Amino acid sequence: MAYEPKPESRTEHADAPEWKLGKSHRKVDAMERMRGVTRYTDDIKLPGLLHCKILRSPHAHAKILSIDTSRAEAMDGVHAVVTGEELSIPYGIIPWTPDETALAVGKVCYVGDGVAAVAAVDEDTAIAACAAIEVLYEPLPAYYDPEKSLEATAKNADGSYTGADGKGVAINPYARRGNRSKNVVLEFGEVDPAIDQAELIIEGDYFFEGTTHGAIEPHCAVAKVEPNGMLTVWSATQVSHYLHRELAKVLERPANTIRVIQPPLGGAFGGKSEPFDLEFCVAKLAMKTGRPVKCLYTREEVFYSHRGRHPMKMKYRTGFTKEGKITGVAARTFLDGGAYSSFGLVTTYYSGQLLCAPYRFPAYRFHSTRAYTNKPACGPKRGHGSVQPRFAIEVQMDKAAVELGLDPFELRRRNDIGAGGETVNDFKIGSNGFLECLEQVEAASEWTERKPELGYGRGLGVAGSTYISGTNYPIYPNDMPQAAVQVTLDRSGRARVFSGANDIGQGSNTMLAVIVAAELGLELDDVRVLSADTDLCPVDLGAYSSRITLMVGNACMEAAQKLRRKVRESVAKRWEVPKKRVTLVERKAMDIENPEQSVPIAEAFQWAESDHGLLGEIGSYNTPKDRHGDYRGGTIGASPAYSFTAHVADVSVDPETGVVTVHDIWVAHDCGKALSRRIVEGQMEGSAYMGFGEAIMERHDVDPDHSGVHIGPSLLDYRMPTFLDTPDLHALIVEAPDPQGPYGAKEAGEGPLHPSIPAIANAIYDAVGVRIDTLPFSPPKVLAAILERQEKERNGELPVFKADKRGDINDGRRSA
Repeated sequence: MAYEPKPESRTEHADAPEWKLGKSHRKVDAMERMRGVTRYTDDIKLPGLLHCKILRSPHAHAKILSIDTSRAEAMDGVHAVVTGEELSIPYGIIPWTPDETALAVGKVCYVGDGVAAVAAVDEDTAIAACAAIEVLYEPLPAYYDPEKSLEATAKNADGSYTGADGKGVAINPYARRGNRSKNVVLEFGEVDPAIDQAELIIEGDYFFEGTTHGAIEPHCAVAKVEPNGMLTVWSATQVSHYLHRELAKVLERPANTIRVIQPPLGGAFGGKSEPFDLEFCVAKLAMKTGRPVKCLYTREEVFYSHRGRHPMKMKYRTGFTKEGKITGVAARTFLDGGAYSSFGLVTTYYSGQLLCAPYRFPAYRFHSTRAYTNKPACGPKRGHGSVQPRFAIEVQMDKAAVELGLDPFELRRRNDIGAGGETVNDFKIGSNGFLECLEQVEAASEWTERKPELGYGRGLGVAGSTYISGTNYPIYPNDMPQAAVQVTLDRSGRARVFSGANDIGQGSNTMLAVIVAAELGLELDDVRVLSADTDLCPVDLGAYSSRITLMVGNACMEAAQKLRRKVRESVAKRWEVPKKRVTLVERKAMDIENPEQSVPIAEAFQWAESDHGLLGEIGSYNTPKDRHGDYRGGTIGASPAYSFTAHVADVSVDPETGVVTVHDIWVAHDCGKALSRRIVEGQMEGSAYMGFGEAIMERHDVDPDHSGVHIGPSLLDYRMPTFLDTPDLHALIVEAPDPQGPYGAKEAGEGPLHPSIPAIANAIYDAVGVRIDTLPFSPPKVLAAILERQEKERNGELPVFKADKRGDINDGRRSA
């Protein structure tokens, strides 16, 4: 039965002109950024500004026996020093896991852990003062592997944990279960019989290497205390509301004496979605000195602050019928969490909960365990927690297609979950454009025509995925709106939008301007968006989990429609016509039945203000309550709506070097409704680019043989693709409007990343017949797999792969 939106669908706005929706818009702040006049956090210059530097641990794990700051405090130009004892209240973005302090108290947990902070007249003096601080350490055993870390603090017979409560070998001093950060076991249906009795069982062990965000702008924060005691913190954050909450907690100040402002951001991708040590340090130092204080991370500090992709070891068992239908899935996952929890509680759930679409699982179990290790803490990176298992399940699907002799597209079509149903873990699926996504990439890549003709060394691979459009459950429990927007109109024909949402480069401010312009007949230049200032804007929970378009968009649409109704009523009254005949479009109010009767929009606003007083309205949004199952953890991963994606990757593999070259990636993404087409396309292409980089190059890790120092904490050593490395990216927008989204819109910022990595992995197999189940797909790793296969071919253990097509590896290359 076809999925039909409910009558009350938010896609139905018969009286609203959509002349601005779905067009290609320039971002509202694009010209300022292009001209170099945008003022980022580091551009803030205040009279009497002091500079902060943070002294960081050289040890991966050690007790702090003493800290002597006297030499630093006596230096000329040093105004204050702060240590962990002055900021000793533990905090955490997730309220159930407050397990870090702004500066280390009692022990350090990884190389780079902050120990003390200095405020001085300039950075050089601050750096010299940090070097003058004397810290006496007692090294402790360090653990860099999650399974070994768990073994070091195993559960005892009496239920206690060896090393718990900060004693012995436990890494985190606030851990209650030794080095086990979080453990989740959820089972839906009779899993083992469903797999064991299947006609085909695919088993695989996968490893996803940790990766980091690589945002252009480093973390930066500035703090200032006014004479009346008001503390203002400017920060390159993507969660100004949560930072505001944690500052009040740690500094023990009333929330109404703190203001947080997010200036324009130079990228984040999840890497700035929680508080960091520098924000607390500049605030405390400003309070101590009475002068403004700034801290700018070096690029090395950005790598050590991390909060990027979790390394995951994953073991998957998947059962299939001979027709290719999935019978059951079992997953065992170990997550390397680093030294602190960050979003780790949620990540552990996401590693299983978000896997249950776009394919139907009759039975499913996931067992995920996150461990503390003596590494920089992992956290949320674009596609938080679900990119890694998507790699595993999509390669499992490809292996099954090969075993069954089915086309990989056909296998996926046979398992499509469809629209309007429920996943095995009780998540409600609304609109679903996955089949159209498959159709689009299949046609655009010329899969059917080209794949059989590709020679040895050239291959195509496909993968699919789904992702959330915001989370049903806020980070801290409350019944208040998750998003709120205020819109005001003035007599000149302009609109102002006040939103607490954080634009991190993804274009959310433009999205809000598009909605207001569409509803009120304005051009984008007529709409001014003021966002992410806790004094001026209503509360919004921030930029994470692709929540802004659906949640903040709905709130903005509600406020704009209230104003639209007022303006239309006032115009209709003066024209003595029914309200339904009045529309707002092209900067004017117009009679639909008599288009020659119109007035400039500024005059229409003035009529409305004379009738209603000051023209201002609010809109808010909270998630529906019926999107998840009734079990512990059932809310985590539930979303108002889900996006769907399919990719095809075209790769060549040099069998002599193992070098993988990705030529094209076709990205089809169901975003519900593209409110701003160019921005959606940009998000799709950027997501695919990021996934490509993780697949081929990236590795964020430490060296256990050198005391846990980072293997490459710079943009010279951490390999990311440049423009010259990047394949041609083809964005194919699919629109399956969802009743939960504004005008049917769903997310487009994170979902398009997921299939890139497995599509490339599957294309490598199609090219040279080897499975690379660990990331990244580096030349030594690929070459070793090719040589191993060639040896087995010579010994008769495997058939010769593409025996009749061992020609030039560029056979089948698309013309430039």
